[in-house]
Amino acid sequence: MPMVMPKTARVPRMILAILIGGLLAVESSAGDAAVTFETDVQPLFTRFGCNAGACHGKSRGQNGFALSLLGFDSEFDYEAVVQQARGRRVIPAAPEMSLLLKKAIGEIPHGGGARFAVGSSHYQLLLEWIRNGAPRTPADAPKLVRVTVEPSSQSLAPKEAFPLKVIAEYSDGRRRDVTDGAAFQTNDKAIAAVNADGHVQAGPVPGEAAVMVRYMNHLAVCAVTIPLPGTVAPEVYAALPRQNEIDELVWKKLRLLGVLPSTAADDAKVHRRAFLRVIGRLPTPEETRAYLADTTSDKRRQLVDRLLERPEYADFWANKWADLLRPNPFRVGMKAVWSLDAFLRDSFRQNKPYDQFVREIVTAQGSTWRNGATVVYRDRPETVEIGSSMSQLYLGIRLECAKCHHHPFEVWSQDDFFGFAAFFSKVGRKGQGLSPPISGGEEMIFTSLGGGRKQLKHGRTGELVEPKVLTGPTPEIGPDDDPREVLANWMTAPDNPFFARVMANRIWAEMMGQGLVDPVDDLRTTNPASNEALLDFLARDFRDHGYNIKHLIRQIATAHVFGLSSIPGERNLADVKNFSRYYRQRLRAEVLLDAVNDVLGTEEDFAAMPPSSRATQLWTHRSSSLFLDTFGRPDPNQDPPCERTADFTTPQVLHLMNSPTLNRKLTQDDARPAALALGESTSEQIVEDAFLRIYGRPPTADELKIAAATLPARDQRRTAVEDLFWALLNTPEFYFID
Repeated sequence: MPMVMPKTARVPRMILAILIGGLLAVESSAGDAAVTFETDVQPLFTRFGCNAGACHGKSRGQNGFALSLLGFDSEFDYEAVVQQARGRRVIPAAPEMSLLLKKAIGEIPHGGGARFAVGSSHYQLLLEWIRNGAPRTPADAPKLVRVTVEPSSQSLAPKEAFPLKVIAEYSDGRRRDVTDGAAFQTNDKAIAAVNADGHVQAGPVPGEAAVMVRYMNHLAVCAVTIPLPGTVAPEVYAALPRQNEIDELVWKKLRLLGVLPSTAADDAKVHRRAFLRVIGRLPTPEETRAYLADTTSDKRRQLVDRLLERPEYADFWANKWADLLRPNPFRVGMKAVWSLDAFLRDSFRQNKPYDQFVREIVTAQGSTWRNGATVVYRDRPETVEIGSSMSQLYLGIRLECAKCHHHPFEVWSQDDFFGFAAFFSKVGRKGQGLSPPISGGEEMIFTSLGGGRKQLKHGRTGELVEPKVLTGPTPEIGPDDDPREVLANWMTAPDNPFFARVMANRIWAEMMGQGLVDPVDDLRTTNPASNEALLDFLARDFRDHGYNIKHLIRQIATAHVFGLSSIPGERNLADVKNFSRYYRQRLRAEVLLDAVNDVLGTEEDFAAMPPSSRATQLWTHRSSSLFLDTFGRPDPNQDPPCERTADFTTPQVLHLMNSPTLNRKLTQDDARPAALALGESTSEQIVEDAFLRIYGRPPTADELKIAAATLPARDQRRTAVEDLFWALLNTPEFYFID
């Protein structure tokens, strides 16, 4: 019934409009076809970028109007739109006068400009919603279950276009076309662009792109493929070598794209590549000669097996993992960092199964001086810190974004973030806490049992949070159970969709120069693998072989793909992510420094390390080295997990060319150049030795002739030999893995 107001009452027009709107909202919510806030209106804020980080979705909003980022908080958004600004944003009594409409059509100044036109479908939808009293979606309305996109994959010719259709599926089985309210984004505009209406336009360059569709924090992806023009006979792909399933899956993907792989690299290049990828050091001339002379059909497999048993293997791979876990010793204490480093090296020496390795870290207890795994908890004393770190490292899920708002590119919410972090809420500490820059004391890490399951407060609601796994039902946790044990069981379970995949992707990236997913620890629907079938196989094979890291390395290193040349051919010139060729990569800082010393027969003098120590054996990044800093080792002041720089920069070029330290090594009396120059070797033998040590291959006939001609008689050739070594060390063939 209509509201009756006393004649003497003086009610401001805005308040009256809101009161009337409230009655209208109740009336209109009864109809299934009514336009409501969560179902119809809120998605438009994402569709038109209103709640993006650059606009009203940033922390303080824009010009006094704030929305939750990408619509993760409907309660907050409804209040901001309907109740704030004295009710001027929506005026049910005069819908056309609402600021929400007038700014959106550009009738009054708006920093975001006009978002749609008067009379458009979006305008009519908002107009109807406001006219009906700006109703909320009823609490008992069918819930949005998921969003799909049609088609989910599409192959296009260059410049071809097609429309996307977005379908919302509800708990009552209803399917609804929501294309008009969805937001679209592509991960590669050069390959396939998408406009605001969901029309995909292929670019002129062959390749792949993922088009993301977002509707009410639900995501779907359409995989777009633009094959290389022209055809390749199926027999060509059938004839490609296959050493194991890896090759089969790579060739299958290349056939889909119309791409052909490069030819195989020569034996010397593959031999050097295997050494640098598996144990992080150069082969000696004797090792190279023996491999090149070997005529057995499985010599690469035998080589990989030998490398995996060498002591350098553990130091090399522990050094890689130290990038992810090693804290600043000025923060947690020198002895604690040494303890963690010892734990890592011992784990790789044992070839500890990866699931056991992770379990020991996740559930670590005891002294930070005796159990290195506990240092992870000393470095991250806050519950929310350790939770986001664990999810990124071992699951490839970057939950950090969801600490404050819904993840912008994934399904993870604040509830997921705090639910996952709650597994670590019972971690107790006893002893001297952190007091940088002098945090030298011992600390005991333990589990505080009892006290109930809920220990962590939600960052937004303030309510105590139950531990919650990211997929599936959360196992029951008793009052005397360590929640971390429950989490470790879930993480390492065979059906966990993330655990094996992220480690398989890490190992693939270390062996092949690039991950199937890049960045390697950002596995999500909107960042798909370049070869999903291959990543699935690697993860399954890794799991089925007991999470044996050496087995996974062996599988990759013995595949034909690992031995491809880095030089592209006519039909893979533009390929940068499908492994139709080998992707060259600069040597990491420690490996490069060790390589320089191995070539020159010199040693490094590291602080807090015994004599003859190699750079890959360093237990702390605080050990001073201008060379290592120049070539991108992690900054010890950074917060792990650290990303080291892999680019080759001008300062690095200049360092190799002009470093006084490197020059001293070249000219030492006991260095290799001096020994060769003063020895009985001929000029040709000196050149061959230099090429084998630095490039891992003998010189070509022209290289031998030209280089030998630069070396004078034996009693005058020392400087010339030093110059030869200097010249070869300053070439990409030395400092790149090819």
